[in-house]
Amino acid sequence: MDTIILDLQIATEDQQNLPSKDQISNWLNVILLPFMPNAELTIRIVDEIESQQLNHTYRHKNKPTNVLSFPFESPIEIETPLLGDLIICKKIVEQEAIEQNKPLLSHWAHMITHGCLHLLGYDHIDEAEAEEMENLEIEIMAQLGFNNPY
Repeated sequence: MDTIILDLQIATEDQQNLPSKDQISNWLNVILLPFMPNAELTIRIVDEIESQQLNHTYRHKNKPTNVLSFPFESPIEIETPLLGDLIICKKIVEQEAIEQNKPLLSHWAHMITHGCLHLLGYDHIDEAEAEEMENLEIEIMAQLGFNNPY
């Protein structure tokens, strides 16, 4: 049986206007099942302080960011459904939705889609990779019932 296991951690005092665990789980089924029939991941929703600390420690950028992806890397001989962790900054997602004139729920879906694609190994370092990743995001967002995020 295909299963996506979500560990959702809410680590911010302001818990208003967040997508529900059921909404996120439904999105993850659409995002991940075509790539992995079984997966486990953690999504941790944080404040700006935690986002900035992690971004500074792991990316050497001393500012909060929308989403950080930490893929799990197991030894090659060990097969595991553990995909990794997404750290999403609530305040940044909300600010970006306003600045980009997007519905908040749509932007949450996009950040989770974007982060999951990073966990799956996609990136946007060069132009070809960026185009491939953006096209996948557009396709997935349409499957989720949302408009093109770009």
